[in-house]
Amino acid sequence: MELDVDGRPVRLSNPDKVYFPEKGYTKRDVAEYFLSVGGGITRALLDRPTTLQRFVDGVEGEFFYQKRAPKNVPDWIPTTRISFPSGRHADEICPAGLAAVLWAANLGTLTFHPWPVRNTDTDHPDELRIDLDPQPGTDYADAVEAAHELRSVLEDHGLRGWPKTSGGRGIHVFVPLVPEWTFTEVRRSAIAVGRELERRMPDRVTTAWWKEERGERIFVDYNQTARDRTIASAYSVRPFPHAPVSAPLRWEEIDDAEPRDFDIRTMPQRYAKVGDVHAEMDQHAFGLDLLLELAERDEREHGHGDLPYPPEYPKMPGEPKRVQPSRARAEDEPEGEAPDDGPEADG
Repeated sequence: MELDVDGRPVRLSNPDKVYFPEKGYTKRDVAEYFLSVGGGITRALLDRPTTLQRFVDGVEGEFFYQKRAPKNVPDWIPTTRISFPSGRHADEICPAGLAAVLWAANLGTLTFHPWPVRNTDTDHPDELRIDLDPQPGTDYADAVEAAHELRSVLEDHGLRGWPKTSGGRGIHVFVPLVPEWTFTEVRRSAIAVGRELERRMPDRVTTAWWKEERGERIFVDYNQTARDRTIASAYSVRPFPHAPVSAPLRWEEIDDAEPRDFDIRTMPQRYAKVGDVHAEMDQHAFGLDLLLELAERDEREHGHGDLPYPPEYPKMPGEPKRVQPSRARAEDEPEGEAPDDGPEADG
């Protein structure tokens, strides 16, 4: 079938192919969903280098991330060259309109992963993205508590955030920025936010990179701000059986929201009623000076420097040892001696 998307014809092959077997939702259903929230997802992706998470056989099949623009990308979809931490480069698509979203949906794209930069400047992020990730033993309600305190942390440093569901159990909060800071500085700011939140909610929040140290707390995933790390866009469809979406929310809505309530059937109804509740986000742009001052104070007064990068990254200046704590302790034990686990170790 062929869709008319803002006057541009976009082909949709195999429209009746089932993508969500539990619900019976098809490729056509996904395409119609994106059309219904067109203004919102276009805003979220506009002019951003974007990785496509493709599910050509639906959510029960294999998936892959398409970082490089496919060879058959139409000439009306712009591409932009981005640089990876390894030093390599790739040309990624930069959606300039809804037709690009539907073109990608025809390729099996459910989730869009835009970089926090625009194609006019790929080295300076224009968004600070905070990912509140529930760990085992915690859920969305715990993320909500952390999000409210995060809002206070941001406001105390002259910033305003816009929350959305992750599409799973977590919450994402985006802060629009003046694009004047490097990825390293933005990541450092995210770490400062996480540490301040951790100080305010030590039993509820953690910045511990290693899972064995997190406990039943909300993890502030600061590495989602590292170069080449991305967060699912607003209005993206997430690959779970019930076809949930990442739903933009107002702050006063997060307590009563249920992430499962936002899916490809219900979000069009909400969008028709309230529109894109994050529409004004691009009208704002904040600075990171106060957060960078907080980071400097953390290091000066508490000795809190950098935190580990993801394993695939090259070793970064000032980064601590990138090794699992329990493994590091085992390596430090004298050969032939077992670690002393205390008097109850035998029991």
